[in-house]
Amino acid sequence: MNKKKKAMVVLITTGIIIAVILITGLIIQAVYTVKDVEVEGNIHYTNEEIEEIVMDGFFGRNSLYLSAKYRNKGVEGIPFVEYMDVSILAPDRIKIKVYEKVFTGYIKYLDAFMYFDKDGYVIESSAVRTKGVPEILGLQFDRIILGELLPVDNPEVFQSILNITKLLGKYDMDCEKIYYNKSGEVTIYFGDVKVALGNDRTSEEDKVMLLPTLLPSLEGKSGTLYMTNYDEYNGRYTFMPD
Repeated sequence: MNKKKKAMVVLITTGIIIAVILITGLIIQAVYTVKDVEVEGNIHYTNEEIEEIVMDGFFGRNSLYLSAKYRNKGVEGIPFVEYMDVSILAPDRIKIKVYEKVFTGYIKYLDAFMYFDKDGYVIESSAVRTKGVPEILGLQFDRIILGELLPVDNPEVFQSILNITKLLGKYDMDCEKIYYNKSGEVTIYFGDVKVALGNDRTSEEDKVMLLPTLLPSLEGKSGTLYMTNYDEYNGRYTFMPD
C-alpha cells in the first residue's frame, strides 16, 4: 500500500472514530441529561439553590458524572447542612436528600447569629437569621468559640431550652425569643406578647399546651401573660398590658 492510500485509510479511520465519539457523546447527552430533580429535607435553602450546589460544573447535569462524583460520598461544607446524599433514580432523574444541622437556639454575638445544638455546642455562625429557631436571651458567658460548648454558668439551661422548643413544636408554635433571668425564670416572646412561665419545670407542658387557645385572644395586644403561678387544678393566669 502506497503512502497516499495509507494516508487515506488513516484519515477515514480517524473520521470514523471521531464520528463514533460524537454520536456516543450525543447519545449520552440525550439519555443521561438530568431533567427531573427531587429535593427533600431542605429548610434553609430553596430547591433551586440545592440543585445549584450539587449540579455545579460543566458536566453538572449529567447523571453519569454525578453518579461517579457522589458515589459513596455526600456533599459537605455547606452552611446549615450536615451533609447531602445524591441518588441516581434513572438516567434523567436524581434525588437529593438534605440533612440539615439541628439548632436549638441562637445568640446574637457581634454582627453574627451564633447557633447552638441541644447540648450547647456552637455549631454555626451566620449573618442569616433562621426562621423557626428562637433567640435565647439572658445567658451569661465571656466568650463564644465555634465548635465549642457555650460557657454558661448553668449548663442545665440547654436541657430547658430543648424541652421548651420541643413543646412549642409539639403544639405547632414558633416563638421569636426565649429569655432566662438570673433566677432561671422563663419568658417566651410571641411578637408583642410575652409569656412568663416562671421556673417550675414540672408544669411547663401544662402551661404551653394552653397557649394555642390563649394567644389568639391576645392578637394585636402588647403585654405579658403571667402563668408563673399556674397549676392544673386552678389555672390562674393574668395578662398585663404594657
